[in-house]
Amino acid sequence: MTELAHKRVLLKVSGEALMGDQGYGIDMSVVARICGEINAAHKLGAEICLVVGGGNIFRGVAGAARGMDRGEADYMGMLATVMNAIALKGGLVDAGVDALAMSAIPMPTVCEPFTRNAALAHLAAGRVVVFAAGTGNPFFTTDTAAALRAAEMGCDALMKGTSVDGVYSADPKKEPSASRFDKVSFDDVLTKNLKIMDAASIALARDNNIPIIVFSIREPNEIVNVIKGQGTSTLVS
Repeated sequence: MTELAHKRVLLKVSGEALMGDQGYGIDMSVVARICGEINAAHKLGAEICLVVGGGNIFRGVAGAARGMDRGEADYMGMLATVMNAIALKGGLVDAGVDALAMSAIPMPTVCEPFTRNAALAHLAAGRVVVFAAGTGNPFFTTDTAAALRAAEMGCDALMKGTSVDGVYSADPKKEPSASRFDKVSFDDVLTKNLKIMDAASIALARDNNIPIIVFSIREPNEIVNVIKGQGTSTLVS
């Protein structure tokens, strides 16, 4: 079996990543590609769980900015993540992976309710678990949910899939001269306000000694490369 740099990982997939080149919604060809790469990594022996965002459908912070109550807007955002989780679970099953979605907000008709012990049992049985509905609480992002679930599942690393190939000193799309980091500390991310994830998720990963690997999920085969310790990424530790 291939030597893996990371045996058990949590992959954070943003809602925006699922849009592809669309302006809204879910591009099923993108879902199929991501799920195919997860299948390839799973076949190498990796134990994988996912947290998915919902920004391609509804973003709570944006809703609150337009005048909605923040708590209600966040619950709407959580429901958007459930829709994305169902799409990812379906894509994984289509790719030949034994997978299921678990929701932090109980809705047993469509998702298995999340409990830590059940999720750990599913991972131990070789299933890929897609975590939906964030933490189940308003005022927390899905990045914080990713750090929380990574800690609960005893993950070796949290893989943050983005639209760029690592952490930069500034947004490289806006500032072409921004420098890229191969490695950066949790404290530097916080003090330099690098904004790869919110402060709560960075602190949670730091306090539980879970390295964060930031990579481009748009780059083909990069999920497998990162799990093997290859490819282009930034290690936050």
